[in-house]
Amino acid sequence: MSKEIVAKLSYLRQSPRKVRLVADLIRGCTVARAAHILALTNKKAVAPITKLLNSAIANAKHNFSLDKENLKISKITVDGGPTLKRWMPKAHGSATPIRERTSYINLVLEEMVKKEKKDKKKTKEIKKK
Repeated sequence: MSKEIVAKLSYLRQSPRKVRLVADLIRGCTVARAAHILALTNKKAVAPITKLLNSAIANAKHNFSLDKENLKISKITVDGGPTLKRWMPKAHGSATPIRERTSYINLVLEEMVKKEKKDKKKTKEIKKK
């Protein structure tokens, strides 16, 4: 079983719908590839997700002594947090509600396990006998 490294970000003042656009780009990537993708993406959500990714890498290095080359993003979820409710004044003394949404981001890294290749020669010899 591989080790899982978790990093969480709460109360990000950006809507989950917009943050998910960036999260979908890096889901399932290696850490190096995710950092490269984030560096080339022009969205507001890139900065907090990059900071969260660096925090998860630091957690892996400090808590489990893992190398960043062996890490992969196994899960990244963006959920809605509490909504701040405001009012916008409108014509004739009325007002319309404004909902300022917040996001919770959960990032889970896992260690990539190298699969050992079986020798084809040994399997062929067994089949011949």
